Amino acid sequence: MAMSSTNASRASSKISSMRRFLVALIVGMLAACSSVPLPPADEPPRNAPGGAAPGADESGPLPPAIVQGKSRWQPVRFRDLPGFDEDALHDAWNAWLKSCERPAPAFVPLCPQIRRLSIASADEQRAWMRERLQPYRVEPLQSSPAGAEGLLTGYYEPLLDASRVPTASQSVPLYRPPASLASRRPWFTRQEIDTLPDARAALRGREIAYVADPLDAMMLQIQGSGRLRLAEADGSVRLVRVSFAGTNDQPYRSIGSWLLQQGAVRDASWPGIKAWAQQNPQRLNELLWSNPRVTFFREEPITDVDASSGPRGAQGVALTPGRSIAVDKDSIPYGTPVWLASPGPLVNLQRLVLAQDTGSAIVGAVRADYFTGGGYEAGEIAGRLKQPLRLWVLWPK
Repeated sequence: MAMSSTNASRASSKISSMRRFLVALIVGMLAACSSVPLPPADEPPRNAPGGAAPGADESGPLPPAIVQGKSRWQPVRFRDLPGFDEDALHDAWNAWLKSCERPAPAFVPLCPQIRRLSIASADEQRAWMRERLQPYRVEPLQSSPAGAEGLLTGYYEPLLDASRVPTASQSVPLYRPPASLASRRPWFTRQEIDTLPDARAALRGREIAYVADPLDAMMLQIQGSGRLRLAEADGSVRLVRVSFAGTNDQPYRSIGSWLLQQGAVRDASWPGIKAWAQQNPQRLNELLWSNPRVTFFREEPITDVDASSGPRGAQGVALTPGRSIAVDKDSIPYGTPVWLASPGPLVNLQRLVLAQDTGSAIVGAVRADYFTGGGYEAGEIAGRLKQPLRLWVLWPK
C-alpha cells in the first residue's frame, strides 16, 4: 500500500534527526580520544628497562645480612637511601662504565646492561637499579657509640710546577722506586733518606723532577699522584702525571695529628699546616720526619683523552671527580656502586659513587676518601673535608 505524503515527510524527518545524532556521537568520541595523549612510538614500557616499576623494591621479604670482611651489610629498601630520586646520575654512570673496564666478578654479568643504559635517562637508570640491585647499609662488625656513622675525608690530584733538573728555587726531588726496594723491607725512613749516605746513594739517578716546597712534595706523596707542569732542560714545558709506584713500607703518620699533639695548631687542615710551616721554618724537618713514609712515583704522559680524567686508582681505572671514592677494600670490594650521604658545612653530599681506590689511612667499614678532582680549588675542598658519613652498597640481587 502506498505511503501518504504526510507519513513520508515524517519518516524523512526522523531519518535526518538520526543522522545528526550519529554524527554528533562520532565527533564526541573522537574528541574524547584526542584528549588522552598517546605515548610516543619510541617510549619504553612503564616497566622498562629491566622490568622495574617505581616502588618495585618496596615490597617482599628482604635478603639476609652479609658479613663482608670488616663490615656487616644490613639490607634496606631504596626508599631508605637519602636523596636517591634526586641525584643526576650522568657523571656517576660514566664512572661506572670505567669500573666495567675491570669489573668485580659479581658485576661482570651486569656490565653489558650498564653500557646500554649509558644513554638512558636518570629515571630509567634508577628503575634498572631498583630491579637488579639490592641496597645494604654498611656497618662495622663491632658496635660503637657512634653506631654506623663514619668519617668522610677528601683527596685530589695536585698540580705543581717542577723542573727536570735541580735549580736554585726547585731542589726537592720526586723519586722513582730504588732498585733495592724489593730486597729491603721496610726501606729507609724519610729522615734516613734525608740524612744517611747509603739511602741517598741508592736514590741517585732515580729523580723524576724537582719541586720548590718539601711540604708540596709530601702532599703529593700523601695524595699518591699528581700533575707536573714540567720545565725540561731545553726550556720547553709540558704536562705530565706522576703516579703511585710504591712506598718505603714505613708506617704512615699524619703530620696534622702530630701538630695537634704538640699543641702547635688548632686548624690541622692542609692550609693550616702550611701556615704553621711558614711561621716555624726552623721546625720544618721535625714536622716532615714525623711521617716516616715516603711514596715513589712513575712518570706517565697525559694525552688529550686523559686530560679530563683523574689518575688511576687501586682498581686500575681512571678516577672521576666527585664520583670516585677510596675505601677499605676489606669492607667494600673495588668496583662496587655505593650510595653516599654526608651532611656538613663544606659540602652536602647525597649521591651515587664508585669504590675505585684505597689509601693507607682509609681503614674501617664506614670510611671513605672522596676524590674532588684536580687543581687548587679541588685541593682546598679536599684539605678541609672532614664530615660524618653513611654508606650503602648496591649489590647484585
